[in-house]
Amino acid sequence: MATSTFLAVALDLGTTAIKAGLLDESGNLGGIVSRPAPEVAVNGGRYESDALAYAQVAEQVLGECRVLAGVLPLGLCSQRSSFLIWDRATGQPVSPLISWQDNRGAASCEALRQEEGVIRELTGLRLAPYYFAPKLRVVFAERPELRAGLERGELLAGMLDTFLIWRWSGGRHFVTDASMAARTLLMAMRSQRWSPTLCDLFGIPLSVLPEIKPSLGLNLPLDNGLTLKASMGDQSAALMASVGGNSRDVLVNLGTGGFAMRYLEEGEAALAGYLLTLVYQDSRSHGHVAMEGTLNSLATALAPYPVGECGSADFARDEIFCLAEPSGLGAPYFRNDLGMRFSAPVGHLSQHRVGCLLLEGIVFRVARMLEDFHRAAPIGRVLLSGGLSELVALQQGIVQCAPCEVLRLEQKDSSLHGAALAAAGMESAQRSGAVKIQLERNDHALEEKYRRWKDWFDALLAE
Repeated sequence: MATSTFLAVALDLGTTAIKAGLLDESGNLGGIVSRPAPEVAVNGGRYESDALAYAQVAEQVLGECRVLAGVLPLGLCSQRSSFLIWDRATGQPVSPLISWQDNRGAASCEALRQEEGVIRELTGLRLAPYYFAPKLRVVFAERPELRAGLERGELLAGMLDTFLIWRWSGGRHFVTDASMAARTLLMAMRSQRWSPTLCDLFGIPLSVLPEIKPSLGLNLPLDNGLTLKASMGDQSAALMASVGGNSRDVLVNLGTGGFAMRYLEEGEAALAGYLLTLVYQDSRSHGHVAMEGTLNSLATALAPYPVGECGSADFARDEIFCLAEPSGLGAPYFRNDLGMRFSAPVGHLSQHRVGCLLLEGIVFRVARMLEDFHRAAPIGRVLLSGGLSELVALQQGIVQCAPCEVLRLEQKDSSLHGAALAAAGMESAQRSGAVKIQLERNDHALEEKYRRWKDWFDALLAE
């Protein structure tokens, strides 16, 4: 395609892959360049990687993509809650890139448990270790010299978006957008500003935090010749690309982790336990919100097993129930004590069989979230995205258990697509690339096992 047909370039800062792509005049995404993200080292509950290596891969990917199109508006989307601390003078990281998966913030959560009601009221989120504030509080306790350096202005702390925007603007812009700030446990949802109350609770000086900007309508010139027009969390970008503002559609994204998300109408509250997510703040500083349930570390759970060989006929063949989240249950439960587990021993089973049980567990967790959403307000459609959504067994399992029709987005890079659309100032795509998933077989065995799984799961939650 000619260079003139491209409207924007986008960059997706993922956990396992870093991707760039180009948006054409029809709103289609192409020219995608992808490279693996630097490996995350896991030590107990700590997940760390090299922030400088991450930045270099991101720059390489963006540069390779730009060869096809030249200078265009840039849209950025990022994994939420991964952060680092770096030296203002040199730009060199003085901490690892601490992943959103990192569990060191659990100590903060225990210490602040009595304040959970206040935190939830202000943020719309549960007090959980995945977020920026609990982890940074532990970092300060372990390395007080970093807090001192931040207060003196010698060091800076921020999530991936903040670090890269600062790096690519020669230190002129120390910013984050409202959707990323909303996942720190430091931003008040109503005002969409940093909260002095929350900063005091976590012991984090408000003065060290980046400026909060709208997600859309940015106009930040970067040293690489691009102008940053939009920046947001990856899940926000995926929702924008997939469902626009339709509150009856639910996006289910299954990748490194997973989530189910639907927009809330003005004044509508999120269900108990579910996250209240600021999807994006528009150029008029108006916030658009959604309800979100989450699944943790799915790719980690599935990695050892040949799940690509599993089919829907492999489901509901026994009475073993499963949870498939090794780092603990996400929203609406937030139970670190309930990670990956089976209702009976599986040591005698084949790798294939265990993989099928894990897929069942994912299907049932998704089905439970859809059931909750549907009870609150009828769902029109479910849209599947993300790399794991390409597994036919998962597709078929969700179709069998969902309360409405299920479609698969042919453009699996929905976060990248949403960032590109936002940079170009375009409305969400018309979803011509969403294909209805046809049910291959249904003897109702999986639905019946789902009902029994709910009984088992509810008993676990009650323990």
